[in-house]
Amino acid sequence: MRWHILVMLCIMRTTISLDDLLAARVRRAAAVRGVSVSAFIADTLTDALVRTEPSVPKPFRLVSVGGGGPRPGIDLDQPRALDVDDDERRFGRRDR
Repeated sequence: MRWHILVMLCIMRTTISLDDLLAARVRRAAAVRGVSVSAFIADTLTDALVRTEPSVPKPFRLVSVGGGGPRPGIDLDQPRALDVDDDERRFGRRDR
């Protein structure tokens, strides 16, 4: 019995505002899990707080093999130009 009293003293009541659509989704999700809306929100917040923040990726340096950079006349902002250039080198230039 004393344990229940201790648990009750550790609970803080608070009010949150949810738009109608979100509130309905929360109620449905809680019902599917078979828990109260309060328990669902508490579990969801606990899970969100436990997750670690994504780490900042380490910077990397692209290492290319051979060559002295892009081919002359190729615009790297237009990747299809690379395909056209490769096709023309392999199959020859097609007159339009």
